[in-house]
Amino acid sequence: MATLSPFHTIGSHCLNLGANELSKSAVTSCVCKSKVGQSLQRIDVGRKLLPGEVEHNVAQSPRRSLGLRCFAAARVSVEQAEESVTKTSQVDDLQKQSTYLFRTETSGQVKVFVCKRSVKYVVDIEVSSLQLSSDDSQLKLSGGLYRSNRDIINQIIETPFIARSSSELALELEFKAKEVPCYLSFLLKASTDQGYPAPLGLSFSPDGSMNFAVYSRNAESLVLCFYDDNASEEPALELDLDPYVNRTGDIWHASIEGAWTFVSYGYQCKGNRDAFHAEHVLLDPYAKIIGSSIPNHHESGLLPKHLGRLCKEPAFDWSGDLSPNIPLEQLLVYRLNVMQFTKEKSSKLPADVAGTFSGVTEKVQHLKDLGINAVLLEPILTFNEQKGPYFPCHFFSPANLYGPSNGSVSAINSMKGMVKNLHANGIEVFLEVVFTHTAEGGALQGLDDLSYYHKNSVEDLEARNALNCNYPVVQQLILDSLRHWVTEFHIDGFCFINASCLLRGVHGERLSRPPLVEAIAFEPVLSMTKIIADCWDPYDKMPKEIRFPHWKKWAEMNTKFCSDIRNFLRGQGALSSLATRLCGSGDIFSDGRGPAFSFNFIARNFGLPLVDLVSYSNAELASEVSWNCGEEGPTSNTAVLERRLKQIRNFLFVLYISLGIPVLNMGDECGHSSSGSPSCGSRKHLDWNTMTTGFGIQTTKFISFLISLRKRRSDLLQKRNFLKEENIEWHGSNRSPPGWEDPSCKFLAMRLKADKAEGQLSSEASQLKGDLFIAFNAVDRAETIILPPPPEGMVWRQLVDTALPYPGFFSADGKPIHEQMMGLVAYEMKSRSCTLFEACTDGS
Repeated sequence: MATLSPFHTIGSHCLNLGANELSKSAVTSCVCKSKVGQSLQRIDVGRKLLPGEVEHNVAQSPRRSLGLRCFAAARVSVEQAEESVTKTSQVDDLQKQSTYLFRTETSGQVKVFVCKRSVKYVVDIEVSSLQLSSDDSQLKLSGGLYRSNRDIINQIIETPFIARSSSELALELEFKAKEVPCYLSFLLKASTDQGYPAPLGLSFSPDGSMNFAVYSRNAESLVLCFYDDNASEEPALELDLDPYVNRTGDIWHASIEGAWTFVSYGYQCKGNRDAFHAEHVLLDPYAKIIGSSIPNHHESGLLPKHLGRLCKEPAFDWSGDLSPNIPLEQLLVYRLNVMQFTKEKSSKLPADVAGTFSGVTEKVQHLKDLGINAVLLEPILTFNEQKGPYFPCHFFSPANLYGPSNGSVSAINSMKGMVKNLHANGIEVFLEVVFTHTAEGGALQGLDDLSYYHKNSVEDLEARNALNCNYPVVQQLILDSLRHWVTEFHIDGFCFINASCLLRGVHGERLSRPPLVEAIAFEPVLSMTKIIADCWDPYDKMPKEIRFPHWKKWAEMNTKFCSDIRNFLRGQGALSSLATRLCGSGDIFSDGRGPAFSFNFIARNFGLPLVDLVSYSNAELASEVSWNCGEEGPTSNTAVLERRLKQIRNFLFVLYISLGIPVLNMGDECGHSSSGSPSCGSRKHLDWNTMTTGFGIQTTKFISFLISLRKRRSDLLQKRNFLKEENIEWHGSNRSPPGWEDPSCKFLAMRLKADKAEGQLSSEASQLKGDLFIAFNAVDRAETIILPPPPEGMVWRQLVDTALPYPGFFSADGKPIHEQMMGLVAYEMKSRSCTLFEACTDGS
């Protein structure tokens, strides 16, 4: 490994201004280690050099040409030494001129003249015989004033030299008398070598130079580490950043030319031992391309090490790409895990495609067959592979394992290709994102934990590596990440996992108006994206019910919909809860939003999948609100199997006829099971052979039918606003009023009346005018329903009865139900079933 304080020691001299102002009885001795920047052409490749050894070793060490200049600076310090340079008793000497000589490694000379003129002190610096490369436009002096190591004067000097001749450069500095006594620390550098504080991360200038910028308020020093091989354990080069030159505010920065052969980089932060671990090389939190983990770290018990790649993001042809920009109320969402979706051999995809973004692209026809117009991807950001995707390590790059070759560049290109293909097929792409915590050893840990994380505030937050989301620098990072995914990957929406923690303040307190949540709502780049809050907590595996501030922008994953529908269909719960969920959850979304902001789901990637929800209900699964339909687990009992089949149909039916956005979980269309385990880690890869089983075929067709019905009757089932009171009629058993809070009442019917005024505006008025009559029976006995008279000139047609055998339990055309007596139509509903009738013109 080659190590370098980029500006070498060139002499032991002190630039002492105004020592006559000190006590005349004191005798002061000091050494100022001034350093001059050079082209990095001499580096000891054997070991790290101490500052005092640089000049001695540079002449003896092997030479390695890097073909560039480093523009970082090392700290210049003043320390006690035996050599007495200036005695405070020699007052008159400062009225005269003092001369100091510095010599560079390449025999360049730096002469410094110090004198007092009137009430000012003047420092004249001359540089001669300095070998600058031909592309150096000018030489600059960069430095500052300080009184001692612990007494720094807040004055930064940055000034160019002026050419006095072809071989000599010079400049003059003046200091007021009130600024002395002090010491001048300086270095020479070519061009703008200290770098820039913005943008954060790695950026490239038009001339090919690379700028590095990273936030760390509490670090005392920072080392920029370069690797020439991703498999290397040790950096090939370490560059110490000077806090006086390479730091602006709380941003550390440096710039280098781009001709290096290094492939990756990271940072070492040094400071308080309790807060910083100098031996760890840390990933740049803004790195856009991440190299593979350093090998052997798992075997050694150490955390995986990720490094930023020293290359630009790959170009991608987005020509012709347009977001479908689907109105919120018309969304039909399918949640999937990228790897589990196609990794199984039954997907019949090539090995380098299965389980990747490209695999999703290959299966787009399945999504179209269902009628889906949006996919919600489980977290795809770089994550801790041992703990799972809900424990991220980074926020700006997709996980390499989702690329065809498990490489960072292939993952980026594969993901962009997937997004473009889905857009071309009318499907939007949403990402689940986790910004509330990181995995152990995440990209932010070690950089500045006191700024990035909740520390010394709430114990449970500290133990969870909880990010301080509303701290300004963390808020900026999250917003920058969201902008990056929208601009670079054309993502259409985000679902924020553990969103309740976004409401915590800097000290862990609950905020009524959290800055981050408000900033996301009004961020211009996100104005066309869907923003969804999901209050499920990856740590305790439970959703949290809170009032989420929304600014009429934030939608929410509706956990009440899930629990209330599960409760009703197993024979418990009140009719009032069912009715509230069917009509768009007005108890949550009547605060200026509407039913379109409710993302409804029955099952999801944590907890029991749909088929297990009707197959397992032991004591350990009490929180799942499940019912096994009579027997636990797999069974051959025909009655139990028929009951389970009805329940699955009932769940899907309620999901798609309720106001709000239906979210179907991957595999629920084909009976994907976790064998009764609610753990997210117990989910298996999707078995595509189950799509061709009898259950898979009929369930897939039923979902496709419900989606087409929902689109066709968007006037009643896809509304952005709540239904008017006059558009709904409610019925209980025997046409009596519903027993809303009666625990014994388990039957509910509703009539949705089409708005005639809206119907007349449509060219399909004849199809939109009909009312819908929907009934739900959650008890183990049949229920005879009396349908109200249909509108004049129409008849009731039965479209769905979940108790009937396949294929008769649903029909797009419908089976006409004629009057039976006194103008009334009676229909017998079987136990635990749902049914739907549509009023249609006779003969249509």
